[in-house]
Amino acid sequence: MQIETIKDVLSWTVDFHKNLKECVTHCSKQNQDERARMILSYVSGHEASLERMVEGFLSTANRNALDTWCYDYIGKHPIVEHGHCESPFKELDTDHIMEKIVNHHQQVIELYEHLYSRVDIDSAKELLETVKNVEENEIKRMVQTANRFSDM
Repeated sequence: MQIETIKDVLSWTVDFHKNLKECVTHCSKQNQDERARMILSYVSGHEASLERMVEGFLSTANRNALDTWCYDYIGKHPIVEHGHCESPFKELDTDHIMEKIVNHHQQVIELYEHLYSRVDIDSAKELLETVKNVEENEIKRMVQTANRFSDM
């Protein structure tokens, strides 16, 4: 995927959530730990929700914001392509699953924070801030729910 504009970054983010959803779904069928399967199933549903939310930004955001160029950053800090799932969650317990999930999401949040610091267009800043806030709030919610699973 060629990433040049904020619209491209949002499309990449949709793909990120879709791929993570598919990966945790795949791994949930292979993990032997019941709690881990429950967490992976929950994360899968949550990733599907995040995928839909970010897709919503693609269809409703200001055109000027979506068309804002960001290739300067991407050229210096390439975005990792997500694709094939090599079952990274199939042997992990709940704590390690959530650690990995949080780490993946933190990288996305850091991308949005950096892009926010680099753009000058107010509508683009607002869009980046909104998406970043959604990502932050949703990962917090996932962690809280995972903690409740641990208490069971």
